[in-house]
Amino acid sequence: MDGLKKAFAGFDINDLDLSSSGNWPIGVKVVCYILIVVLMLGLGWKFYILEKRELLNREVVKEANLKKVYQDKAFQVSRLDALRKQMADVEERFAELTKQLPTEKEVPGLLDDITNLGRESGLSIGLIALAPEVKQEFYIELPIDIKVGGSYHQMGTFVSGIAALDRIVTLHDYSISPSGNGVSMNIRAKTYRYNEPK
Repeated sequence: MDGLKKAFAGFDINDLDLSSSGNWPIGVKVVCYILIVVLMLGLGWKFYILEKRELLNREVVKEANLKKVYQDKAFQVSRLDALRKQMADVEERFAELTKQLPTEKEVPGLLDDITNLGRESGLSIGLIALAPEVKQEFYIELPIDIKVGGSYHQMGTFVSGIAALDRIVTLHDYSISPSGNGVSMNIRAKTYRYNEPK
């Protein structure tokens, strides 16, 4: 206790003069050194450590995001073979369906096939004619207007024959009305041609 009093002997806080700091008692100098060190540590913490901590936190968040991206990519890579096989299957199926679409040269033959089906079914053919084609994004629609007459049974045979054709032909907008000894049917058939990119 006496040592502590000696360390601060002769110091008056009201008579604080920085120009005579070299003559201050040892205890006051130690307290000032401690305050300066604490102040330096506080400023270093605020301006250096906190900045580094924020940078570290940003990097930790970035690491979490990169791990998520890595997991997503790893999952995609693990499924790559299955996706390639699926893509090959889709391309093969697409090629098969494309083969079922008539080419521009085959359309007259398709009209002949439909005409022959109508005659083989026993129908009287009023009209089988191409309407103007309709271009879509991936295909060209080729409407065919058909007008035939006969019995219900003959018309059923005719429609079934169209459904069994090698080429894709769909039937739309039909109307059946009584006519003489049977009925007459107006129907629009549609076939499609692949719209090849140019």
